[in-house]
Amino acid sequence: MKKGFKGYFITGLLVVVPLYITVYVLSLIVGFMDNVFVILPEFLRPDTYLPFHVPGLGIFVTIFGIFIVGVLTTNFFGKRLLVIGEKVLSKVPVLRVVYNATKQFMETFFTDNQSFRKVVLIEFPRQGLYSIGFLTGKLSGELKSKTPDDSVSVFLPTTPNPTTGYYIMARESQIIPLEMKVEDAFKVIMTGGVVAPNNEEFKAAVSRHKGVDLGDLDKRDKINA
Repeated sequence: MKKGFKGYFITGLLVVVPLYITVYVLSLIVGFMDNVFVILPEFLRPDTYLPFHVPGLGIFVTIFGIFIVGVLTTNFFGKRLLVIGEKVLSKVPVLRVVYNATKQFMETFFTDNQSFRKVVLIEFPRQGLYSIGFLTGKLSGELKSKTPDDSVSVFLPTTPNPTTGYYIMARESQIIPLEMKVEDAFKVIMTGGVVAPNNEEFKAAVSRHKGVDLGDLDKRDKINA
């Protein structure tokens, strides 16, 4: 009975804690977005005309505002204004560092950069130890001239915060490509290996290229488990 109670309690924790954190973070985001009305003139605030406050209304306003900014910055005049604004920010010592770093991070994760979508393994920080990384592309310019011809750029995120990490240059022959999805790689990194990735893509790749029976892989997984 004691073991049963403990098991049920742990199972409940595994369900309640992630759900609570998710709801808490969502409430923070909704509250933050609702505060967007504070910067607007009073005659533009919905609460001025509505008899009650509508929670979450700031989300729609924020999404719509971001969409409008995206539309405006895709035309000629919008691009020119963006360039001027970035030049102004580049003159401010602290803000330029924050803006440039944030912009590069967002462009890396949200632009259609297929090279970044490749998950790899590489021996780091020393031989015999392996780290998960992302192939970001080939070298060019001075970096290419000072390194071996087959050198590539690899980003190695840190645990549990994958937004920071190490940028290394390594020979392509030293890199082990993985069939793992980038989302699964982030799960492994953020949880320190507690969450294992789905092996379906790996099994399909092995079966396709080497003719390995999937049943053998399933048996191997059960044995390792």
